[in-house]
Parts: sequence; structure tokens; C-alpha cells
Amino acid sequence: MSEGTQPGERPGHHGEKSAVVVGGGLAGITAALSLADAGVRVTLLEGRPRLGGLAFSFQRDGLTVDNGQHVYLRCCTAYRWFLDRIDAAELAPVQPRLDVPVVDVAKPVGRRLGRLRRDALPVPLHLGRSLATYPHLSLLERARVGRAALALKALDLADPALDAQDFGSWLAAHGQSERAVEALWDLVGVATLNAVARDSSLGLAAMVFKTGLLSDPGAADIGWARVPLGELHDTLARKALDSAGVRTEVRTRVTSIQTIQTIEHNENGRWTVSVPGETLDADIVVLAVAQREAHDLLPAGALDAPERLLEIGTAPILNVHVVYDRKVLSTPFLAALGSPVQWVFDRTEASGLGGDGQYLALSQSAAHDEIDEPVAALRERYLPELERLLPRARGAGVRDFFVTRERTATFAPTPGVGRLRPGARTRTPGLYLAGSWTATGWPATMESAVRSGVGAAGAALGALGRPRHHLFDVEEAA
Repeated sequence: MSEGTQPGERPGHHGEKSAVVVGGGLAGITAALSLADAGVRVTLLEGRPRLGGLAFSFQRDGLTVDNGQHVYLRCCTAYRWFLDRIDAAELAPVQPRLDVPVVDVAKPVGRRLGRLRRDALPVPLHLGRSLATYPHLSLLERARVGRAALALKALDLADPALDAQDFGSWLAAHGQSERAVEALWDLVGVATLNAVARDSSLGLAAMVFKTGLLSDPGAADIGWARVPLGELHDTLARKALDSAGVRTEVRTRVTSIQTIQTIEHNENGRWTVSVPGETLDADIVVLAVAQREAHDLLPAGALDAPERLLEIGTAPILNVHVVYDRKVLSTPFLAALGSPVQWVFDRTEASGLGGDGQYLALSQSAAHDEIDEPVAALRERYLPELERLLPRARGAGVRDFFVTRERTATFAPTPGVGRLRPGARTRTPGLYLAGSWTATGWPATMESAVRSGVGAAGAALGALGRPRHHLFDVEEAA
């Protein structure tokens, strides 16, 4: 490093524009990389001791544990671009073809297993055989599901009226029984929206189903990390940031951001960002934090109605972790019906568990009623349910049982939330917003987070007159 060069500053670029990105989740990482790749000098600030936001890993008794199971779909083109950008695509591959085992424990043994899978046929025929043979719905219910899917495909996602309606009422009006909602619509919707149909905006639900199931034959093929999330979103992300010249500071909480009204008083930038022990100057600030934190940091006048950020609700996700002394699940994952269990994933290899044991992670979305329950009560509920679901779990020894709780895992996709979600630009020049809760058109997913980071960086680069050809094209992908 040459004399006078600061951490994260590349020699010979003293006249370049600078940016501070507040928040080291996927949105912030994406924004930082996108700005740095355009020649902007970037500092990334994260209050936690690691990057990755709400998709991270930690150590427990020799295992590497993800805080929760995160998956993505082939249609999540921005997140796939992000994985490529941090050289992680091979570590989180997509299954060759959608195939989801669905077990209904309320049915007699031998009739419990159904599958949601696709064929190599055009939309909507790619799901035709799977729907026609899906054993968890009656023949009449399957026919009505097909008609509802076609009606859903005809909806205009640009119609703002969709945001005000709830998905459950729309499904009921289109002939969907309670069983059909449970065994199909909520099976997919709860996992992607973090809400049941009656609590979900029709606009967001329609976006999920149209994009994931009715756009391209392979759109819903499922991808997930075969390594701990921390390896992707912290280790490899930090390596990519370092290579791009980004100065990354963790355990660094921003206390305030202020605009400089008279730039002549400070030639280094139009913004000051304060952290304990240091004040940073920047031309650009990207707030890539949760909506409530963004509200608290926003300067006056940045948004027309900043109080709307506080009206965006949150929804919890509970994750139940069980380590058995033997293998009890023979598939990478499965979905459950007729049980409190929603989705079960095998995390044995990714966690580093050796020997004959198996580590299962249960992902329980929209867990409002359970998020604060004691571990003992959850153990009493879920271990018997796993024995009902997985016969080989009966009699198996439980080496460990623990839970992780994300009380504000996502924003709540309730009807009307669309009008509350701000875009990347604010009314104050040089200040931009990013986060899965911003107006990406997607629910609160890793895809939405990455799209928001690209959008914020693109808006900033446009204002600076910098090229944006290197950015992931969000509009073209949509």
C-alpha cells in the first residue's frame, strides 16, 4: 500500500467518487460490488461481526449450522448472478428438474407420498402430469387447480389493484377448496411468501406463482447451498469485496448520516456517515438495512412519508434442528401435510457431521404462534411429528435438539404492503435504499435482496454518469 493510501483505497484514484454502503446483507454486498466494479471507491459498514444478514452460519458443538434453511429457484436470476459474481455457483447448484416429495402423514401408510415435479414440456404442460396424478387432491380439486392457475396466469402484475386484495379470497372465488389451499397453494406460498394465502397480497402471490410455475418450464427448479451459508455470504462474499477494492468493516454500527449542504466546506463528499470513532465522507450513501433501521437513519425530507416504513410489518421463521444417531431421511428434502412440520432438509454433509448420524433442519415459516415457545415445548411437539413423518426416526437416538428464531425474518406480504415499499431513489440526491423490503416486485427473498442492491447501485451510477453495462439487468430478467 502506497504512503497516504487508506484501507480500501486503490492507489491512483484519489479523484474518484466514493460511496458508503450501510449494511452487509445480500443487498449491501451486491450494492457495494456493483459500485466498486464501476470504479467507485466503496466502504461497506456492517454492525454484526459477519456479513450475510439473515442468511448466515454459526458453530455449535463442532457443527456448522445455518440459522435457517434458505433455497432459491432457477427463476431467481439475480441471486444466481450474485453467486457467479462471488464464485460460488458450484456450491449452490439447482436440481436438474423440479421434484418435491410431499408426504401426508394423515393418510394410511402406502398412500402418503405424492410428488410435485415437472416434465420437459412447454408451460403449462410441464406440470400437467404431476397435477393429474397428485394424490393429495381429488380429481375435481385437481381440475379446479388447473383452471385457477390459468386465471392466475392471466393477471396483470402491473395492476395496482392486486396489491389490495388477499390471495386467499381470490383462491376461494376461483373454486379452491381448503384442502387445495393447504396441499398446494400454501405448500408453495408459505415457503416463498412467509404467510398463508389469506394473509398474502394477491399481487405478491401472483408474482410468485406466475414467475415460478407459469413462466418457464424450469423456473421452479430448486437450488440450495451444499455448504454452510456463511461460506457463501461471508467468506466468499468478503473475498469478492476485497478483490474489488471495497473496504469492509464489521462490528461497525452507523449512528447517523448527514448531508453536507455546502459542498465547498468539504471537497471529499456530499455526505458524512458517523460510526464510533470515525466520520466517513462520501458522494453516495446506500442504506441497505432493515426498514425500521432505515427509518431511524433517514435524514428529514428523504422520503415523502417515511412513517410508511414503520407500517411494513414483519413475519417470523422458526427453524428446528435435530441431530439423530442414524440416517432417518433418504431424500435431500421433503414437504409435509397433515402435520405442524412444513419442510425438512438434510443438512448432514453441509454441517460437517461425520459418522452414521444425520442432521435435519425443519423450516417453519409464518411461525407467529410458535416463535416464542420454549425449546422443551417445541421438542415435545416436533420429535413425535418427525416419527410420524419418518418411520426410521422411531427408536432413533436424538443427539441434539435446538431451535433458531428469526422474529423479523421477512417483511409481512400483507395486502396493501406494495404501496408502503419505497424505490431505490430518495428525494435527497446521493441517498439510496436497498433491501428485500424495497419495491423490487418480489417478496422478501434472497432474490429480492440482490435485486434491490443492483437497483440502488444502478440508480447511483446513473446519477454519477457512470456506465452500468456491467450490472445485472433487473428489468430484462423480469
